[in-house]
Amino acid sequence: MLINLRRSIVMAVIAMAFFGFIYAFAGTGVAQLFFKSQADGSITANGSTLIGQNWSATKCPGHPLGSCVFQGRPDDLGPYAAVICASNAKNCTPSSGGDNPLVANGVNGESAATNLGPRSKVLLADTKELIAYWNARGVNPTPDLVTTSGSGYDPDITPVDARAEIPMVAKATGIAPATLDKLITRETQGEELGFLGSNYIDVLQLNEALAKLR
Repeated sequence: MLINLRRSIVMAVIAMAFFGFIYAFAGTGVAQLFFKSQADGSITANGSTLIGQNWSATKCPGHPLGSCVFQGRPDDLGPYAAVICASNAKNCTPSSGGDNPLVANGVNGESAATNLGPRSKVLLADTKELIAYWNARGVNPTPDLVTTSGSGYDPDITPVDARAEIPMVAKATGIAPATLDKLITRETQGEELGFLGSNYIDVLQLNEALAKLR
């Protein structure tokens, strides 16, 4: 009995040391060595390139908010924007923003897709609101610009989405449309591994490159 107990204790200590420390530190070391940027959260001076951000509140003197930068998918925009309640507020359901399935049904929850079907009146109303938002800024929106992503935090848009926003950005910044088109081409990233998905643009990186032009 004592022999079996001793063996069990020894194996438990070995497993704890290997899986609890050695394996974890080895994984961290490999991540830092080969994928340092991703392991550190891909942080830049303006945020993380891995998480979509709300650019609609960007101040653009003399122009509508958000019109002097490129914007991503409406995960935290318009009808999907975050709601923050005051401590003494009544009849207010706080939400984290984003395309939130539980918030869409009146209950606070986490990020994900709303799963609103094509016959949903809520989806139709939200889409019309977003179309009006873009039209007011001189943009003929693509489907991506009026529909949210599955995660609610998509940091990327397609080159077609970005080019749809050129009239808005050109008017607000004074940068020639041709120059913005070249910028979009330069910031376009190819398919993952050369065949997965489609070409895409990280909105944060695009706006950082845009800031250098301005």
